[in-house]
Amino acid sequence: MRGIMNSRRPICELCDLRKTQGEAFLPGGARPHLAQCCGEQREVTLDCPSDCVYLQQAREHEKPRALQDLDQAALFLQVEIGDQFLYEHEHLIVGLTFALAKCARADRGINDADMIAALGAITKTHETLANSGLHYEAPTTSLSQQAIAAEVQKMLKEYREAEQKHLGYSRLRESDVLKALVFLVRMAHARTSGRPKARAFVDFTLTQFPEQPAIAAPEEAGSRIIVP
Repeated sequence: MRGIMNSRRPICELCDLRKTQGEAFLPGGARPHLAQCCGEQREVTLDCPSDCVYLQQAREHEKPRALQDLDQAALFLQVEIGDQFLYEHEHLIVGLTFALAKCARADRGINDADMIAALGAITKTHETLANSGLHYEAPTTSLSQQAIAAEVQKMLKEYREAEQKHLGYSRLRESDVLKALVFLVRMAHARTSGRPKARAFVDFTLTQFPEQPAIAAPEEAGSRIIVP
């Protein structure tokens, strides 16, 4: 009888070889996974839904990646960002992060790698602009990344227009844009697990910034500073 009951246990969707003892049941009625397979393939071959309890538990116990262990060139370490800058430009960072969340909400296929690649390209563009005054459009490699870059540039345009409307002029400097973008680049690298299908940073932007207008005049912006 035991052999018959065991033979009827569902097969792990990932390995198709082992019976699912200690299985992880996924949202939406998907076939169960062995806990070991779930852990090994989470955000590697599996597109894990953000509401998966196993994914959420894993993130809670996952140590943040130390910036010194990452690709130093990708972090724009030559750009110094002090606490005073974050205090004075928090409304700019809020707007930029909202733009990222808007893209993620419009395209659920966007993951951390897309965000990081797009942010890196945009930052290189503004680094060249801030340092030399030349406009060089750093290339993006996918439609998703192009959409992210376009939304960020749109937000910056709207931000300058809001300053013009409320102050009579735009005081946003390219060096300020560069620092804000570098801050987000470093945050994205610190928050993601680095796995191919990771979405920890994407989910962070979605939970922090729901659908509502994010562009406000400096005197109207509330204190919503974000930290890695």
